[in-house]
Amino acid sequence: MLLRINAAKPNYDEIAQVVKCLRDGGVVIYPTDTVYGIGCDINRQRAVERVCKLKGISPEKANFSFICSDLSHLSDFTKPIDTATYKLMKKALPGPFTFILEANNSVPKLFRNNKKTVGIRIPNNTICLEIVKQLGSPIMSTSVHDADEVLEYTTDPMDIYDKYKDLVDIVIAGGYGNNEASTVVDCSNGGYEILRQGLGNLEEFL
Repeated sequence: MLLRINAAKPNYDEIAQVVKCLRDGGVVIYPTDTVYGIGCDINRQRAVERVCKLKGISPEKANFSFICSDLSHLSDFTKPIDTATYKLMKKALPGPFTFILEANNSVPKLFRNNKKTVGIRIPNNTICLEIVKQLGSPIMSTSVHDADEVLEYTTDPMDIYDKYKDLVDIVIAGGYGNNEASTVVDCSNGGYEILRQGLGNLEEFL
């Protein structure tokens, strides 16, 4: 189904509808501060498998991000991080960054592999953050890619709905998305390394 949500002031009942879908094992497409994302509740294994199937990869090889509402979930999935990394994340988030951190033992259980790292995202998008807050746990997320390599990312939610309406449970129309993904910052080995330069400029926070 298509669900229109006002990005400036999300309606509580509409957010609750999305949250119920996620808790029931649904898969949704939603806006972030960069490109539209496909996601599910990380605690619903079958939903995780559905997202992997959509992307054509196995859970063991998945490099999906966890969408969080704040940094309080960090210790649930990551090993303790140093003060400098925490301060950097605190400055840069919410924002268009994915921080790669060392995973703790909870993450391999979710993905049935020996995953050493996990990507953490806190998008600067009210719809996205409200969903995660009400859900009470992170959303496993991956970008909506376009089959057209020139476009790479579809920005119009109506186009996304036309393509995915039979593959996911809800497509949220929350305004036009960006056509540039997040900047990926690897902080798993001490210090930081830009693995992908995207929308976010980390230099502003160093």
